[in-house]
Parts: sequence; structure tokens; C-alpha cells
Amino acid sequence: MDPRIREHAQVIADHSTGIEAGDMVVLSAPPEAEDLLVALYEAIGDRDATPIHVGQSERADRAFMRAADQEELETPRHTKALYEESDVLITIRAPRNATETSDVEPAATAARQRASQPVQEVALSKRWCLTQFPTAASAQLAETSSEAYEQFVWDAVNLDWEAQRDFQEEMVERLDSASTVRIVSGERTDLTMSIDGMIPINDDARHNLPGGEVFTAPVFESVAGEVYFDKPVYRQGREVTDARLVFEEGEVVEYAAEKNEDVLTEILETDPGARRLGELGIGMNREIDRFTYNMLFDEKMGDTVHLAVGNAYDMTVGENQEGNDSAAHVDMIVDMTTDSRIELDGEVVQRDGTFAFEEGFEG
Repeated sequence: MDPRIREHAQVIADHSTGIEAGDMVVLSAPPEAEDLLVALYEAIGDRDATPIHVGQSERADRAFMRAADQEELETPRHTKALYEESDVLITIRAPRNATETSDVEPAATAARQRASQPVQEVALSKRWCLTQFPTAASAQLAETSSEAYEQFVWDAVNLDWEAQRDFQEEMVERLDSASTVRIVSGERTDLTMSIDGMIPINDDARHNLPGGEVFTAPVFESVAGEVYFDKPVYRQGREVTDARLVFEEGEVVEYAAEKNEDVLTEILETDPGARRLGELGIGMNREIDRFTYNMLFDEKMGDTVHLAVGNAYDMTVGENQEGNDSAAHVDMIVDMTTDSRIELDGEVVQRDGTFAFEEGFEG
């Protein structure tokens, strides 16, 4: 077995989830990720924990969503019960066909998200990790060879996470003491929001692997202005390009997209909360140096900002604040490398991709 796979498993077991003796561990993985699954079973056995594997099939998911009556979907109570009895949840993505669900109606995807929201809430209350195993399908999306894509994935995953955490903590401290954020990029993005009383999180791969971002929740009714997402949104095998959102008093009042605008429409119509922002994230993992049509990696890409319409993570919502509630959570990316800046309370903390605490910063 490739030693990078065992290193990947060790990072999941020790750093991301902290598996201990007696833990009940649920793993979800497709056949393409069997090597990582085997390495994880070894790591779980070494720690005297107990695993169970729940299979994963995009073809089966496609078949179900195309056949099911959207109005009759129920919460999968059996999955919820399994998660409630577990201590650790590990999900491995490894697509065989990255466009397998491209002919599923966006409304069907949204309906399934709504039905599964109670399950997702249980999952987020556990020790969990979402990660990626490299496959040829993902390499094709990234427009690279299989070998190069494997190296890209493991460079991003098998980092010195303590050093990465220290680097990101500089940004956490600035967000923690700020009230207002302004994001400016080119002539098409100028967005402001309050983060007063919200909690910035240092994502050093405790849950998502790879990690590499600092994120928080905005005070959702405070979001105002316009944002243009110059990186595509890849959703259910469909590419949404040149998406643009206009916010007033926290709600999307106008939107457009050059390609697959209907997908963006379905996202925003998932429920009332899908028209508000649930997350502001700042990408800081510079091992992720290219766009790959995989949001697990792309949102961590160095020198980017991402905004998620939909649900706010509870961990980012302050005690006396209200977080946005939605069955949706869809991230979209702004490139911050050129003619761009992030301001906190009027002070520039990043300009053209360089942070105020780095050499070469020009305020």
C-alpha cells in the first residue's frame, strides 16, 4: 500500500477525529476508496475501537433521487439512529464518475437535503471527518494526470497541521476582535457584513480534511452589497459560472449566472434561509494552489474568500446571536489575488492575497 495512504489514515484517526478505545466508528466510502478504508480499519483496530462500513454509491443515489416523490420524502430515521449510537463518523469521497448525478433535477436534490437535515444535525454533533481519496474522475475534473492529482491531494492532506494552525490563528485573532467585514474584489464585488458576537473557527483539519481556512458566520440580516463569484460552482455534476448575488438587509434580492442559472435558482429556493449567508470563509492552505471543481479543496485554496448561502454552523454562532437556518449550505468562491482586499473595521488585513502578518504586505 502507498505509504501516503496510511499517513492519510493516521491523520484522520489521530488529528481529525481522535479515535479512542471503545469508540463506535461509522465509515462511509465507495469501492474506489478501499485502500484508505483498509488503512482506517487497521488504525481503528490499533486503537481498540469498533468500525462499521456503510457503502456509498453515486449510481444508487442518482436512481433514488430520480425515482422518489419529492413531496413524500421522509427523514431517514434508520440512518439517524445509527449516527445517534456512534461516536465518530468518517465520510470518504472518491467519485468514479464526477457527473453521475448531473441529470437529477435540482429540486430533487433540494428535497432530499431538506429531508436529511435532522440527520445532518446529529452528524455535526459527533466527532466527524469528511475527506477525499484521489480517483481518475477527480483528476479529469482537475485537468491533470492521475499521478499529479494523487500528489496534489496528499500534499494538501498530509500537512504539518500544527504549523498551519499557528499561521491561521493570526487571522482568527483579527476576526475575533472585529465587528465589520468588507470584501472588495475588482469592480464587481463590494460586500459588507457584521460579524459582531460571532465566533471565528480555525479549521486545522479537525473535521474537513484537508483543512486550511478560517471561517465564521455573519449576522445574516447585516449583509449588504454585491458579490461576483469568479470561480465556478460545481453542483450535482453541473457547472454554474459567473454567479452574481445582490444582498439587501441580508437577503438575496437579485441574482444571475452565465451558465446553469436554474441550478442557482433551485439552491436559493431550497427554503427561506437559502437566500441568506451562513458562512464567511477565508482560504489559507497554499498547498491547494489550483481550482479543481472540488469544494472540499477549493474553498481552502490560498488567497480566496468563500461565502456560503444557507445554514450557519452552530459552532460559529455566538451565545447572544442568531445563526441562519437552512437545509442548504452551498459555498461559492471569490479570487482575492488581484485588485482585492479584506477590511476589518476599515483596516485592510489582506491585499491581493497577502495578509497583514506576512512579509510583502502593503497596506
